[in-house]
Amino acid sequence: MVSIGLIGDYDSKVIAHRAIPLAIQLAASELGIAAEFQWVPTSEITSRARVSHFHGLWCVPASPYRSMDGALLAIRFARESGRPFLGTCGGFQHAVIEYARNVMGWADAQHAETAPQSQRAVISLMECGLVEVSDAIVLKPGTRIREAYGCEEIVEGYHCRYGLNPQFLSRLTSGSLEITAQDRAGDVRALELSDHPFFLATLFQPERAALKGISPPLARALIGACATI
Repeated sequence: MVSIGLIGDYDSKVIAHRAIPLAIQLAASELGIAAEFQWVPTSEITSRARVSHFHGLWCVPASPYRSMDGALLAIRFARESGRPFLGTCGGFQHAVIEYARNVMGWADAQHAETAPQSQRAVISLMECGLVEVSDAIVLKPGTRIREAYGCEEIVEGYHCRYGLNPQFLSRLTSGSLEITAQDRAGDVRALELSDHPFFLATLFQPERAALKGISPPLARALIGACATI
């Protein structure tokens, strides 16, 4: 039995929150792997012990979270322990912040939504918001996301206004944090850690495919990675 911790503050009004349980069920069924999940409110994550028993973690959309510190603690645990991790939308944004703070050493790294005056807002307001927008995304060859989808280009949907701040892009991706998907304009849409068994974050929300009865490739990839733990 694979167990996945859903890092985020459940809200039935959030489309992605309704989609993720379906995504896990569809993906597990397709793979023939028994899987269960548990919602983990960010305010409950005050130590690694709260998330250490899961085979994998999925940091879900709908931030700001009640506790940014809780979300970042869970992401750091996954990164440092080699535990499979998927971050979508808000999960992408907070994976970038965690990496900036704890790998780059930028203790003042922030999210512009919650700290608009920050001089180190590694997540900033995008010039063009992506609220209920679908767009084409090009996947980099030889990456986990390309392997999961099995094709070069995909179309996925978004519900966000904030993305990776271009001002910090080259420094953030100078090490193991790798750009693995971009839109046709070259803007970053997915990141992976090259030195981690499975650590993938997308600005888009792949889980929404489950609402159409489709097993999302990244949910399958996450469960498959968890099954190897």
